[in-house]
Amino acid sequence: MTRARQNANVSAAVGRNMVINGSMNVAQRATSVTGIGSSGGYITCDRWNIASGNTAGRFTMSQTADGPNGISANCIKLDCTTADSSIAASENLVLQQKFEGQNLQRIGKGVAGAKQITLSFYVKASAAFTFGVELRDRDNDRQITKLYDTTTDWVRHEFTFPADVDDGSSPFDDDNASSLELRFWLHAGSSFAGGTLNTAAFANTTTANRAAGIDSFFSNTDNNWFITGVQMEIGPVATEFEQEDITTTIAKCQRYFLSTGGEAAFERFAVGANESATRASALFYYPTTMRAVPSLATSGTTTVFAGGALTATNATSIANASTKVASVIFDVGSGLTTGQGAILLSNNDSDTRVQYDAEL
Repeated sequence: MTRARQNANVSAAVGRNMVINGSMNVAQRATSVTGIGSSGGYITCDRWNIASGNTAGRFTMSQTADGPNGISANCIKLDCTTADSSIAASENLVLQQKFEGQNLQRIGKGVAGAKQITLSFYVKASAAFTFGVELRDRDNDRQITKLYDTTTDWVRHEFTFPADVDDGSSPFDDDNASSLELRFWLHAGSSFAGGTLNTAAFANTTTANRAAGIDSFFSNTDNNWFITGVQMEIGPVATEFEQEDITTTIAKCQRYFLSTGGEAAFERFAVGANESATRASALFYYPTTMRAVPSLATSGTTTVFAGGALTATNATSIANASTKVASVIFDVGSGLTTGQGAILLSNNDSDTRVQYDAEL
């Protein structure tokens, strides 16, 4: 079912929404990034991943304060900046969220008693388009896609996807890997759109049937697309969008990605001690258990403060890490005194960040 409506007058259990950051309120990496299209990744709003391939089209992605009243102040906005009207077979553009299998067991997919999934979301665009939304079972290579139309006003779309009982052989894996993708198709070449759209039931994937019938976001540089209020829940009814406390949303996002810094000059990231003249280390406890052992990246200029002096770092890394704690290593050229206390901090740079990444 697709229709505009006011919020349902329904009171349902807290935690029914399986989508994380469906209100687009958390953006640890950035609030606006230009020139996207040659590749994808996690770019602005947390948990929302861009998959893009083989297109000359480019766009700006931003967290924008233009959400529908009573739902969210924020939305994701995609703004086409370079058009691509010559669509090669392998081109694609998708906004997606990936789900751990262990968070999907309530669906009971692939076995007797499997449940329906209802998806709802608010969307608008600069003009009337037809786009697609897909549920893709990565564990068993099965999928289903629904089409929806946009207008220049916010519209809530609702779709109920049938239970996938299959033959008992396609449940989601009960682990921390990616088992399901919620994918919003915005551009596709014939490899993805040259067949017949699979809309009726989950089926073994035929790639050409995944995005048949959609328009192209890259058709014109005037094109904009906005989305927020994304909710995926069990059962045949789209309930009112769940208004989650921001601290809960942040904690859920930090399971996958944690960004420290970016708020002030000389910001402290970790406190430890010098191991040698060229290395210091500190234990860093993540605020929540991460999905997997994270990788570490820094941006801006980090320094070590030890013995009353600032020494620029050559490299920052983690060692002996788990999903709860890591030893953060600060390497410098020389000048540290073994055993002295040490602080890793930004060097008068409010944009410096230390980030831990455990994304799907």
